[in-house]
Amino acid sequence: MSALKLEFDDSQLASQLFGPQNQHLKLLSERLDVSIESRGSTLTVSAADGDEGRVDTAGQVLSQLYAMLKAGKNIYPQDVDFACRILERQPAADVSDVFKESVYATSGKRTISPKSINQREYLDAIRESDLTFGIGPAGTGKTYLAVAMAVGALLRREVKRIVLTRPAVEAGEKLGFLPGDLAEKINPYLRPLYDALHDMLDFARVQDYQETGVIEVAPLAFMRGRTLNDAFIILDEAQNTTPEQMKMFLTRLGFGSRAVVTGDVTQIDLPIHAKSGLLHARSILTDVKGVKVVEFDENDVVRHPLVGRIVRAYDRYESEKDR
Repeated sequence: MSALKLEFDDSQLASQLFGPQNQHLKLLSERLDVSIESRGSTLTVSAADGDEGRVDTAGQVLSQLYAMLKAGKNIYPQDVDFACRILERQPAADVSDVFKESVYATSGKRTISPKSINQREYLDAIRESDLTFGIGPAGTGKTYLAVAMAVGALLRREVKRIVLTRPAVEAGEKLGFLPGDLAEKINPYLRPLYDALHDMLDFARVQDYQETGVIEVAPLAFMRGRTLNDAFIILDEAQNTTPEQMKMFLTRLGFGSRAVVTGDVTQIDLPIHAKSGLLHARSILTDVKGVKVVEFDENDVVRHPLVGRIVRAYDRYESEKDR
């Protein structure tokens, strides 16, 4: 059995590291399949099968999170999971370097910050490029972080307005059967963008910004024929655009503007023979100056840890059914 002993010199910080009722230690133990025994401010980490790699990773997670606590940063249960993901993929990574950047602080004093190396690269790309593509599965923070960057840019007066758009593509439900006029029919497709906005700004402020045109949330079809200057523009669910729609959107970019295009190429709801504008743009724009492409994977998913377990359970079920 491989074992590692860790001693922490500040009992109060050690208690925060361990979490309420040792919740953080339990999460780490389950996540890495290691045994963690605590006595005061001392921990002993071991693996029943003698796997030194998992023990070393657990030790790195605990040591780096403790250093972050000493630097004045609070630690939450999800940070334990994120630190595990980062160090499993890149054992030499500095977790604090990934976590340190705050994109935007909400009115509730909660900060929005990257939780993976790819998320950090994504934020750097948005900051440095006029056009950024964020491509990957749901839950990786593509849209959420882009909206956070947009809100931050607006409040710092780097842009005069935010434009959020999505293609209104039917994914199994018929648009015509929804009640209401055109705007009310399309509104459900734009709901995720509203959710992100309301998570960062209070409801009254979002309403005021929309009434004055500072924030615009609209279907992609409404972008045709426009030139958007001094704006932060986000195209969400871009996998459901056609190449013609994508070209139309990208040529809306005006002076002083930047654009972020997000999508999941595994969730294309276009007709079978239609080509995705996101796939087409990725193939021809990768080497264009001013354009950056950031690819996410399942390791960047930042939703509740239970979501990951649910996804794996469904994957096992589908695999067994196929066999």
